[in-house]
Amino acid sequence: MNTIQDFITGISWNTIIKSGLHIVLVLAVAWIVMKVIRKLLERLEKRLIHKSREDKEPPTEAQKRIETIIRLVRQAAFLSLWVVVGLVILKEFGVEIGPIIAGAGILGLAVGFGAQNLVRDVISGFFIILENQIRVGDVAVINGTGGLVEKINFRTTVLRDLGGIVHIFPNGTITTLSNMTNEWSAYIFDIGVAYKENTDQVIEVMKEVGRTLKEDPEFGNLMLDEPEIFGVDKFDDSAVVIKGRIKTKPIRQWVVGREYLRRIKLAFDERNIEIPFPHLSLYFGEPSKPHGVKSALDS
Repeated sequence: MNTIQDFITGISWNTIIKSGLHIVLVLAVAWIVMKVIRKLLERLEKRLIHKSREDKEPPTEAQKRIETIIRLVRQAAFLSLWVVVGLVILKEFGVEIGPIIAGAGILGLAVGFGAQNLVRDVISGFFIILENQIRVGDVAVINGTGGLVEKINFRTTVLRDLGGIVHIFPNGTITTLSNMTNEWSAYIFDIGVAYKENTDQVIEVMKEVGRTLKEDPEFGNLMLDEPEIFGVDKFDDSAVVIKGRIKTKPIRQWVVGREYLRRIKLAFDERNIEIPFPHLSLYFGEPSKPHGVKSALDS
């Protein structure tokens, strides 16, 4: 009992109250700083949106890029803020932060040698964001794997493919990156017709289908222009192949392309234009002739 009383008597309540008030004040200041950071980021976001409109950048593209930049800046700012707050609180508890900072410097040097891949990933991620290579919402092919960009962090990039599988790529390991939805997209099509068909007439039918698709209120708004018909591209084994392209708004090329192919099939059927397809003939040979059989009595 005396031990507990001595412990309670030895507590410096003035120091505890003073330190507690300092910690509360630090947390209050940190909360205010967070509010200020959010306000500044909101103003920065509005300014970037206004600038993108002046530059006539597509709204969807500008929104994806700005969201990515603001999110990464917010993460970095909040992380730096709470590291400083943590050090100040430790100091109020009587912990010497000088050795911690010095140790952190030495540890950082050691980590720099031991975590070269991590540093490489962060630097690569910084340049991916800075150079606006891809943004959240883009469809990209990274190291041969295609999918929708769901997250871009300083260390990793996250893709989700058509089957719903999530692929995570450390930014430092990205060797090839193809953005399929930067500013505009395109649907490339190869349509084969029979050799007996007049290719000039076929091309006119394809252009007519493209014009009606561009005039459609639903699909026309997704297209940047009427389909481009490049002409006869090659002579295949059983078809003359005509190549073309449809330029669309980002990520809309597959929707428009499928509808265009559907209408092409209907138009070809109406005009009896043949779309060849492989045939397979099974040959069983001639029926076997009956074999002559002689009995022992015939000899």
